[in-house]
Amino acid sequence: MWLLLCLLTVGCNGRKGGAELEEGNAVYYWRTDLRLDSTERAFLKQYHIKKVYCRYFDVVMNDSLGPMPNATLKFSDTMPIGVEIIPTVFIVENCMHQKPNGLARKIVDRILQMNETNDIKGVREIQIDCDYTARSRMFYYQFLEELRLVLSTVNYKLSTTIRLHQLSMKVPPVDYGVLMLYNTGHPMKFMERNPILDIRDVAPYLRYLEDYDLPLAAAYPVFLWHRIIQGVDIEHVATAEEILKVKSAVEKEREELKRCILTYDLATDNINRYKPETYEKIYSH
Repeated sequence: MWLLLCLLTVGCNGRKGGAELEEGNAVYYWRTDLRLDSTERAFLKQYHIKKVYCRYFDVVMNDSLGPMPNATLKFSDTMPIGVEIIPTVFIVENCMHQKPNGLARKIVDRILQMNETNDIKGVREIQIDCDYTARSRMFYYQFLEELRLVLSTVNYKLSTTIRLHQLSMKVPPVDYGVLMLYNTGHPMKFMERNPILDIRDVAPYLRYLEDYDLPLAAAYPVFLWHRIIQGVDIEHVATAEEILKVKSAVEKEREELKRCILTYDLATDNINRYKPETYEKIYSH
């Protein structure tokens, strides 16, 4: 089934592994069609972005077939010369409630097939995004170990996202993590705090940063949410002030978080939502 879908869509480093985390600016691309307009291309150039963490597909749980690919990226465009693509796969957490036998090899094979089919060159790494919990952590880490072993045969690095609540857990077996500094609040408490980002939701986790034994990059939100509640369209936007407040707080605890900075995600609406000087401050080292 995985091969058919491919054709249809044509242990652990510690802080000492910091050299694995290259300095520079990056961005996520989280749409189902790779297609850049002039504003997005200008953004990549203006802020010296050399890496795009590009969502290739999701992995969701099928009751009868187990973990399966979903929402595969279509390549209608190419990245500018000099911009590296990092294939990124989002795995729904319940896929890791049991041992996902063979999933690592299937994911790698699918990514390699997509790269070959779409003439994607220069890939050196993949990233896995999963909101793993205490329940799923053991199987997720076993999956990452297997994935890292498979990737070693093609000389790829492996990274994973790290959510704030995961900082209190043992570090995952990857080369580095990207600390997700967004979606920090409970969506049902939006009347009290902005669920996208609020320093009050970040503050309790700052104490874990200094001793978290894995190289870390930092990702900040530049998107908005729309929610329809009792017929009313409610918009949530992380303010520039809040983003920069959180950036200052985490970098004070861990200066390394200045080395590699990402924003989520690359889209013209997000670019236009903030002033250029705000992006300059976010991407400042």
